[in-house]
Amino acid sequence: MRVNKVVLAYSGGLDTSVICRWLQETHGAEVVTFTADIGQGDEVEPARAKAQAMGVTEIYIEDLKEVFARDYVFPMFRANALYEGEYLLGTSIARPLIARRLVEIAAETGADAIAHGATGKGNDQVRFELGAYALNPDIRIIAPWREWELNSREALLDYCRSRRIPVDFEREGESPYSMDANLLHISYEGGGLEDPWNTPDENMWRWTVAPESTPDEPQVLEIGFAAGDAVALDGERMCPASLLARLNELGGAHGVGRQDIVENRYVGMKSRGCYETPGGTILLKAHRAMESLTLDREVAHLKDELMPRYAGLIYNGYWWSPERKALQALIDESQQPVNGVVRLKTYKGAVTVLGRRSPDSLYDEDTATFEDDRGVYRQKDATGFIRLNALRLRMGAKLGRKP
Repeated sequence: MRVNKVVLAYSGGLDTSVICRWLQETHGAEVVTFTADIGQGDEVEPARAKAQAMGVTEIYIEDLKEVFARDYVFPMFRANALYEGEYLLGTSIARPLIARRLVEIAAETGADAIAHGATGKGNDQVRFELGAYALNPDIRIIAPWREWELNSREALLDYCRSRRIPVDFEREGESPYSMDANLLHISYEGGGLEDPWNTPDENMWRWTVAPESTPDEPQVLEIGFAAGDAVALDGERMCPASLLARLNELGGAHGVGRQDIVENRYVGMKSRGCYETPGGTILLKAHRAMESLTLDREVAHLKDELMPRYAGLIYNGYWWSPERKALQALIDESQQPVNGVVRLKTYKGAVTVLGRRSPDSLYDEDTATFEDDRGVYRQKDATGFIRLNALRLRMGAKLGRKP
């Protein structure tokens, strides 16, 4: 089936520049480019000139930082989501937003396909395409890395030279790593990191200062929460994107948020990646502290049981699935009493909770006290409580069933 028009997720870099021309030549298709600013820190406007030089006339460049933080990052943090106990899902959570806009722009422009630059070995191809199919089951998706024979950087550069495609040909000063950045994190893969025994070079890290080089004085900060979302920093009300950006600065200056992980990709292989997530690391610590004061015990434990499933759905690309939406509804309902302020300090790469308070606190000092508690909690009641809970253990022991 012929493709007449295709919307391409476009950065203006080497890969997507090649893909743009390849789509034009191989499919004879008109290309619409979409460039999203989700806080990656690079100037996105130059992508316009590069797309124009490729003959593209419909060019979408959008600032989506606030949408990304408000509608994707913050809902995920209400769940305290960690993939395999460590990964804060910085790359994963950006993909459903990009997939949504690709599908929406295709509808707006009358395109019959979308295209992306994810390789055939990674998770992102799955995330983009599951999201796109969930939003438009009839959309056609083109993934050039699964079709063409251009399987090296040099082959891509030769392609550009032969077609006078405007890209930066020199590699001097360029990072040897494959990197992905947004408002939540920056990731590093490839290069020397492919050997999991190799220690990352110190000059690889972009956002964080080495903990041993950070200030000798800690940074104390207060994060205010409303219905599970961070809404204020040191008493100043802030929108999600601004608050997260500021936490990145504060955390990065104190070496917070570095991770070196070997993770299990959805496509089946293990992958070693390094991540910097300073603001997210602080936010997770603060949110859990706020929940510890305000959530019912069984609700908190239920959330912790569900969290790995929720994190796996995001990692594997199922943000738009009915099961993720159902879990989100439960999580969001649990967050209604998660209101108050958490005080923390960042110091030499660590985040420590110093205090927390809430108008919806379930902590009762009169009940918890070790001092005189007459009339509040009858300690004698614990005898019956323990004997009832020990009944099955005692019965088993009487029958000779040793633990």
